[in-house]
Amino acid sequence: MTGDLPIPFETEPTPMGEQTLIPGVRRVSTYERLMVLAAQPLGPKKSQKPCDLGLFDEVARNQLDLFSPNSPTRKD
Repeated sequence: MTGDLPIPFETEPTPMGEQTLIPGVRRVSTYERLMVLAAQPLGPKKSQKPCDLGLFDEVARNQLDLFSPNSPTRKD
């Protein structure tokens, strides 16, 4: 039985360890990785406080009306 030796798969080092690439797939270059990071929108450098005042106050929108016609009456 004579058989050809299989072509070894290419590998790529990643933070998770060595990864095997599928035949026909090329490695992602450092340049391509940097271009993906550069295309992402900028984020804040530190956490932002919510804008909970005036027009943007979402908590005020959840309040019930004081004189609502459909308000249930309390029976204590």
